[in-house]
Amino acid sequence: MSTSQVRVRFAPSPTGRLHIGGLRTALYNYLFARHHKGTFILRIEDTDQKRYVEEAEQDITESLQWAGLKYDEGPGTDGRYGPYRQSERSERYRTYAEQLVENGHAYYAFDTAEEIEAMRDKAGDANLKYDAQTRGRMLNSLTLSENEVKERIDRGDDYVIRLKVPHGENVQFTDIVRGPVSFETEMLDDQVLIKSDGLPTYHLANVVDDHEMEISHVIRGEEWLSSAPKHLLLYSYLGWTPPEMAHLPLIMSPAGGKLSKRKAEEQGIMVNTADYISHRYEPQALINFLAYLGWNPGDDRELMSLKELCDEFDLGRVSKSGAVFDIKKLTWYNEQYLRERTAPDLLPDVKAVLSQAGINLPEDEKLTGIIELLKERVSVVSEFAEQGAFFFSAPESYEEKALKKAWKEQTPELISSYKERILKLDDAGFNAAQLKKELETVIEEFGVGFGKLMLPLRVAVTGSGSGPDLFASMELIGKQEIIERLEYALNNAG
Repeated sequence: MSTSQVRVRFAPSPTGRLHIGGLRTALYNYLFARHHKGTFILRIEDTDQKRYVEEAEQDITESLQWAGLKYDEGPGTDGRYGPYRQSERSERYRTYAEQLVENGHAYYAFDTAEEIEAMRDKAGDANLKYDAQTRGRMLNSLTLSENEVKERIDRGDDYVIRLKVPHGENVQFTDIVRGPVSFETEMLDDQVLIKSDGLPTYHLANVVDDHEMEISHVIRGEEWLSSAPKHLLLYSYLGWTPPEMAHLPLIMSPAGGKLSKRKAEEQGIMVNTADYISHRYEPQALINFLAYLGWNPGDDRELMSLKELCDEFDLGRVSKSGAVFDIKKLTWYNEQYLRERTAPDLLPDVKAVLSQAGINLPEDEKLTGIIELLKERVSVVSEFAEQGAFFFSAPESYEEKALKKAWKEQTPELISSYKERILKLDDAGFNAAQLKKELETVIEEFGVGFGKLMLPLRVAVTGSGSGPDLFASMELIGKQEIIERLEYALNNAG
């Protein structure tokens, strides 16, 4: 296969926010295209006007941009295969549908939804298909005369165009991921190709666009595998060579089964890419995690840049079985990429998080210091507001468990002695090293262990029994504020 021939597409329907599974599909298409120095296309499949959501296309493009998946052709580009929205290509589909009717591979069907339902009721089978077994007793151009068909169309009767699926045949192909796949045509219905509103269904539009855009490989989710035989029949009837196909494994819930919205929420998993953006996940972390949901490089590497993923990606290493969405593993990935960022680099993001939380921003120098202290303790940028809350406002209450463990009979005396010592420090002397030294002096003077003063001091300053380096934190908070917090604790903690 010549590398110049590779053309793949990500073809979402704009019916809502981009699902995390959709982002993985886009990623695999992107990686495959880049690995083969091919073309990555975004096509918006907006033929389902009933489910169309106006903001969805923008959400899709913004999500891809955030993830670093730049498409070569798509809406807003001047690619020669456009337009890249199916709603702008509707006349093309009807031409091919009429060609299929003319050649005996499709037919007009005038049955109403009520009439089809009546057929099922009469047969006592709610799942009865409109197919080779039933089409002969329905209202369509196979059972009506040519004149009756023309009269119905001329007077404006609603109709659809259906694919005439053959009886007793076997449709076979080799899937890049799954190997040989075959379907008996008895399992297929006579798929609607053109709906009564004149717009194509996904199946016809998908095949026509993939052919006209010269798509070499169709890489999509496993849920579309059952549609493949219908698409292959269309390719055959239209005289076209089908692209190679690869159907990706499902993303599974940790609780078992496909990762549905309900199951995801139960497991604390966000299903939309926009949620990961708003919670300020590191895009490379999500991409690295998703790449490994169904694929691996064949060695023990876990952290790979987008370029490295492009260099290594091979559809032959994609798993047939579903991959479990492990939120703990995603958190681990995010922590690794977050740790790699410098405090100055994180500064704009942390500012945005704090502003959103209604926190008054300190000077950049102080905030940079706070970021340095917290960077190893947070999993995502959005946690800076919660984890660093004590830097921006004094605690008015204390963590109950920590207070019970820390505040003993001698604690007020130890805190008071420490407070008096640091009160004498000038601004230059109010630094982490000196603050630690003063604590050591107090515990030596009272003959107690380090924790006897350290833990209650931390509770008084932060409200919690754990946190970043206490003395560096106190230096950043400042002398006057620390004195006030100690006085407040002496009056309210006991």
